[in-house]
Amino acid sequence: MESIQSIKQRFELIGNDVKLNRAIEKAIQVAPTDISVLVTGESGVGKESIPKIIHSLSHRKHAKYIAVNCGAIPEGTIDSELFGHEKGAFTGATQTRSGYFEVADGGTIFLDEVGELPLTTQVRLLRVLENGEFLKVGSSQVQKTDVRIVAATNINMFEAIKKEKFREDLYYRLSTVEIHLPPLRDRREDIHLLFRKFASDFGQKYKMPTIRLEDDAIQLLLRYRWPGNIRQLRNIAEQISVLEEGRSISAATLNSYLPDASSSNLPAVIEQSKKEGDFSNEREILYKVLFDMKGDLNDLKKLTLELLKDNDSNKVQRENEGLIRKIYGNQEEEDIEHEESSKPELLHLPEPVVEASAPSPAYQPPEDRYHFAEEIEEEETLSLQEKEIELIKKSLERNKGKRKAAAAELGISERTLYRKIKQYDL
Repeated sequence: MESIQSIKQRFELIGNDVKLNRAIEKAIQVAPTDISVLVTGESGVGKESIPKIIHSLSHRKHAKYIAVNCGAIPEGTIDSELFGHEKGAFTGATQTRSGYFEVADGGTIFLDEVGELPLTTQVRLLRVLENGEFLKVGSSQVQKTDVRIVAATNINMFEAIKKEKFREDLYYRLSTVEIHLPPLRDRREDIHLLFRKFASDFGQKYKMPTIRLEDDAIQLLLRYRWPGNIRQLRNIAEQISVLEEGRSISAATLNSYLPDASSSNLPAVIEQSKKEGDFSNEREILYKVLFDMKGDLNDLKKLTLELLKDNDSNKVQRENEGLIRKIYGNQEEEDIEHEESSKPELLHLPEPVVEASAPSPAYQPPEDRYHFAEEIEEEETLSLQEKEIELIKKSLERNKGKRKAAAAELGISERTLYRKIKQYDL
């Protein structure tokens, strides 16, 4: 087994960080096996070096190594790219084509940005991982392949699983061994070392003296967060090497090449995800208020009707104590006792609306104080789907569950009725 230092020299990996060394050590340990590996880390940390290490130290090193950027392939063609297609499988398929999994048989495939794969492709990939089988697009013949899969992603896989953008079973199948590469801001002692290496390389490339940083520039280099990680550091070194005439770089000069270097690195406010059904906008809040008002109005109508029927305020109050508390709120026990001993105000409710029986002819309703609430009843149901469900339920109840008779009554086919029953889980 090769040492970590020899692997660093072989693949030009620079740094002495403990987390980096641990990642390389994991790669060396899993290389002789066929275990699936998932490389995680931010964009620009050098994730593509890990699968190269694994392939070069495995028994597959003499076979093909194919790196595929899953995020760069259009969704409509990614299945064809990975698994191949038969002639005539789709428009433009003028000949049979072998996919990456067929070409790389016996070798290693590196799936970069695996989190960007469509869900349908994830199902195909899971089958390859489970039993090494795949189907070409437009083919019914199962093919076998012996491929080592190493995947990489810069997204939070658990968040993707939670949002149903990535299959949980595929994640656990890919991440048999997970190798995490630390961001550059967690490798402070390696930043200046990497910058010197890049500066030396670009000096040789462009045939010019190597740039050097002054002490204050080195401190600025170490304080910067490097959101683009190693890729950003390399680009900064190349820019300065080409554009600056002087070979000694001060902090002011370096600061001009660092985007937002002077900005504060205060903690960012993370917006919490809004749950569905949360009243997150004004329209939904308004609907809630209107529906609550409608419910209170119906309760008032019920109390008024019972009062007019029985003409006994004490009895109505006793039998509807819970409803009264719901409408007027909870009060102290002594207040409730006081209301029971005296004539309560709710017994003089205006606008008695009689639904089951007509009021006494001698009764004249006072001024309509709840006219604004009456308008709510016109917007009783705003959803066509709810109305459809209600009508289907009523028709089924009326016809004692006979779908044929219910369908005839609703004016739709029995097949359509059956589909809607399954759709709405009636």
